[in-house]
Amino acid sequence: MARLNADQLAAHLQRGLAPLYLIYGDEPLLAMEAADAIRAKARQEGHAEREVFTVESGFSWQNLLASGNSLSLFATRRIIEIRIPTGKPGTEGGQALQDYCARLPDETITVVTCPKLDKQAQATKWFKVLEQTGTAIPVYPVERPRLPQWIGVRLAAQKQRADATTLQFLADRVEGNLLAAHQEIQKLGLLFPEGPLNFDQVREAVLDVSRYDVFNLSDAMLAGDVVRLARILEGLKGEGVAPTLALWALTQEIRTLAKLKLGQRRGAALPQLFREARVWESRQGLVQRALGRLSETRLVAGLKQAAALDRMIKGLSRGDVWDELLQLGLGIARTG
Repeated sequence: MARLNADQLAAHLQRGLAPLYLIYGDEPLLAMEAADAIRAKARQEGHAEREVFTVESGFSWQNLLASGNSLSLFATRRIIEIRIPTGKPGTEGGQALQDYCARLPDETITVVTCPKLDKQAQATKWFKVLEQTGTAIPVYPVERPRLPQWIGVRLAAQKQRADATTLQFLADRVEGNLLAAHQEIQKLGLLFPEGPLNFDQVREAVLDVSRYDVFNLSDAMLAGDVVRLARILEGLKGEGVAPTLALWALTQEIRTLAKLKLGQRRGAALPQLFREARVWESRQGLVQRALGRLSETRLVAGLKQAAALDRMIKGLSRGDVWDELLQLGLGIARTG
């Protein structure tokens, strides 16, 4: 029927409920908020009874189908939630979901939740039937450039506001952890009155909850954000992360870029190359921009540099490993 992003859900719910929702993605906060909003609207419209089915080992799909085919105990409106933590219902489950959609229960709002689903999963019959029968809501992490704006919108909802510098500061502190961002924003609402927020107040109140990880590192390199790249590397070093892990993340991206560049030189279409390299749809824009910025020569040099770094980590040559990791990342982050 439709596909919405998380930001569009509130306006959609004001117009009314769909009979079925499919929420999937790898951002727990946004998935939780989407499900909460649907449940709240459903309760408001009289869906007082709630059943939850979690698909785990030994789960009986027949119980779900029997529930869907039965009348509510007190003939009241219901909410049925189907949670599939693995995103893989299996052959029996896939067929059961199709059968369920073919006979959606009356007076019932159904909410199906899954983790991030790759293209192969989204091409299955059960996924397509769910999407066609109801409303799909993919939830993805907020991209780093959009994070200050996202924080600003959340502050506005609690009638607070901050200037660009303060929003950037907040984004730096909560990067990679939307749940922590949500908690910090709520804390600001409790600590300070409505209206403008002072930078010094915010700086004192907000904890440094950045979840620096190797995926943030590789994204910063692809985006060409050298300041963020250096900051994340420093964070990883301070947290005692093994340099081998950081090298793996950078090398994997460089190797993927080199394969894509070679494929382009041979005349292959980029969408086909993305499929072969298993580049997620949500990251294709970032990767494509990096491809436009970098030459094949630069990428090959990066791979040679990574190999030398590997020898250094293993103690076969001397040098400052973290400084060399920074140089490797900067060589790809910059145009060349």
